Amino acid sequence: MPHIDPENLPSPESFRHRIDLQMRFNDIDILGHLNNTVYFSFYDTGKAYYLNAVNNGHMNWQRVESVIANVDCAFIAPSFFGEPLEICTRCEHMGEKSLTLLQMIINKESREVKSLCRTVMVAYDPDTKLSTCLPEHWRKGIDLYESGESGSSPSILQENI
Repeated sequence: MPHIDPENLPSPESFRHRIDLQMRFNDIDILGHLNNTVYFSFYDTGKAYYLNAVNNGHMNWQRVESVIANVDCAFIAPSFFGEPLEICTRCEHMGEKSLTLLQMIINKESREVKSLCRTVMVAYDPDTKLSTCLPEHWRKGIDLYESGESGSSPSILQENI
């Protein structure tokens, strides 16, 4: 997995999938900024919205088909209460049994990058409790979504999660 280089960040516009984030008062730490542990919850929210979108709103939340194998997060700039945040998500790589998602949290108005995260997710069969090949419907869904050929949008998830 490539190292995150804060000096060479992708453009937020290079991400097709974006959702607004709601910061809560209890997400703020004693220093007045977003606590570093909350970023991971935000990234999980972005992953859920993204996976539902690439599956055309038909994600089965009762059947786990992937597990997280690695997360690499770089904190670029602090976020403060009331700041309008957005999370951007895209698939950076698909292997035989895994996929890598790249995500960034940005200030929605200034476009300042607050954090960048790379997550490796492994396809998982909950019946055998073993890794498995990435499901074909995920491959097709991601390819169609990322290419813009899918009619799916981030708003699909809001109706189905």
